[in-house]
Amino acid sequence: MPVTFTDFLEQISHNLDAHDGPRLAYLLRVTGSHVKDLLREFKNPTLQGLSRYQGAIESPWDEIAIRYVLIAHHIAKGRPSEAFKEHTIFINLFYRFLATTSGWTLPALFAILRDLKDLAFDVNTLPTRPLADNETQSMACTEEAARIASKALTTCITDRASQPAESRRWGVYYVTGLIMKLYFRVKRISLSKNILRAIDANPDIPPLSQYPRSHQVTYRYYIGMLDFLNGNLAKAEEELIFAYYNCHLQVRRNQERILIYLVPLRMLRGHLPSPDLLGRFPDLDRLYSPFVAAVRKGDIKAFDAALDRAERKLLELNVLLALEKSRELCLRGVFRRAWISSSKGNRMPIRVFHAALVVSGMELPVEEVECLLANQIYKGFMKGYISHEKQMVVLSNVNAFPKLTERANPFATL
Repeated sequence: MPVTFTDFLEQISHNLDAHDGPRLAYLLRVTGSHVKDLLREFKNPTLQGLSRYQGAIESPWDEIAIRYVLIAHHIAKGRPSEAFKEHTIFINLFYRFLATTSGWTLPALFAILRDLKDLAFDVNTLPTRPLADNETQSMACTEEAARIASKALTTCITDRASQPAESRRWGVYYVTGLIMKLYFRVKRISLSKNILRAIDANPDIPPLSQYPRSHQVTYRYYIGMLDFLNGNLAKAEEELIFAYYNCHLQVRRNQERILIYLVPLRMLRGHLPSPDLLGRFPDLDRLYSPFVAAVRKGDIKAFDAALDRAERKLLELNVLLALEKSRELCLRGVFRRAWISSSKGNRMPIRVFHAALVVSGMELPVEEVECLLANQIYKGFMKGYISHEKQMVVLSNVNAFPKLTERANPFATL
């Protein structure tokens, strides 16, 4: 049975009285099945034409419902910019109500914020303008969306009137994850620090472990990303491992996003991804398999060739520097093969390692090879010392080339 606008208003009023957050969230999503019925009823809706419905239900919900129809109309006509502008008004009206109520409204808040984010991203798909104009407007819309979502975060954090179980604070980490996603999209990552400080400064916020698993995963993914980009690799690995192992098994896209950054971190520890793991994600397989194969073989030439081919993609993903550091693993493989070929002796001339690199396709002076060997020893890939005077490497009699996974603090020496 078609849903008229009058029915829509009645359903909103009923769910407000019943404190039915999930149902209210469904009514306010611009993807709901009732949207088509409303668009059939209003062929060309305008604010003036819909003003006759003001006062039909309690304020601000009469205006919220009117703006909802205008948003849906702009979306149907392929006008995301206009839809976004209407949605900013729509969500600010909702905030007036949100500040007066408790956490039962959080599902509706989450739904509205998701639509706001999606509309901001959709602006970039406009086909009628030059690409540069699209990107500029999309950046502006995305920054505006982050600013508006920050108001929701403040409203959630400052809820002191509600009972703990019904507090708006249970929306803190969902909203934080969404804001950080917006900041990452516009490359304003440093602004995330302000949000994290606001959360840290409020001890009344429940522990993260008490929030829904999805909120934890999103939040810790972005914390891991911040640590990754700031060079805190050990902390980044910890956060991303949690995010990966707690990510929903059916959400392959999110698992892949996490692995984009987790795979290089694990490689630096000597944990190479298995073919089975990479095989589940074809894009990751194409990106990382050449590097994994080169590390396994100790093939520096193949590693460098793979780095040249994938350089642009790796730069876009911000993993180029982390992956370049994995080249040390290839060097270790070359030096280890040279050591095995020399019957695993504990006193080896530097020229032997130099010859091994030349055979691998690296034309380097002996002095530079000596530096590479010194770095390998310093970083724990080899055990021993270098006699510069005698141009000799003296290796440990026990475990001269420790397993990659046994190195102490592998991130500390990068």
